[in-house]
Amino acid sequence: MEPVRLNKFLVSSGVCSRREADRLIEAGKVRVDGRAVGLGEKVQGNETIMVNGQRVSKQPSRRVYLAYHKPVGIICTGDPNARDNIIEAVGYPERLFHIGRLDVASSGLILLTNDGDIVNRILRSEGRHEKEYVVRLARPLNQTFLRHMAEGVVFDGRKTLPARVARMGTDLFSIVLVEGRNRQIRRMCETLGYEVKALKRIRVMHITLDNLPPGAWRHLTPEEEERLMKALA
Repeated sequence: MEPVRLNKFLVSSGVCSRREADRLIEAGKVRVDGRAVGLGEKVQGNETIMVNGQRVSKQPSRRVYLAYHKPVGIICTGDPNARDNIIEAVGYPERLFHIGRLDVASSGLILLTNDGDIVNRILRSEGRHEKEYVVRLARPLNQTFLRHMAEGVVFDGRKTLPARVARMGTDLFSIVLVEGRNRQIRRMCETLGYEVKALKRIRVMHITLDNLPPGAWRHLTPEEEERLMKALA
């Protein structure tokens, strides 16, 4: 094969995202044929490439894209030493990493893949892609609450982007976001004086949770994969 940049090789081998590859190289945790390397290093793929002391296997023969229904209590981390981590919970026979995250107290749709390049592309363009949630509050909501959630709520000195919000019951509503700030929905609700009792993500872009049971996963359909690639082109 033609020489490629080391970070791109690590991504295509399913080791990590481009951002994480750069971080590992800069931290001196990647070695090629026993020597330390820099960010500009190029490889052909027949070298002995070690990351954190483990040899990188050849590039995966096919790309894997999964939809997973994360239960409450599962942690969105690839750290094998972390209890209840998402990678062990999914139990897929190939190395995967998750795209984005849900906090431990939330449930719902998470995408996983061995395609590190697409992880980077989704995270870079996150502001363009919808994510839909269903939220149950600890007390009844009102129209003022819904209006503020739709128009935007200020926390950490910055107002959230406008969202689509719909009432689903006395204490239940849905919200569609195009941003992903840390614990955003919970913090929006807390700012308005409401406690979130349960939060579930039911859609990422065009991919929906549907009737996938908690703890189960499925491969994306060919149509879902095709739409995903077009959306990230």
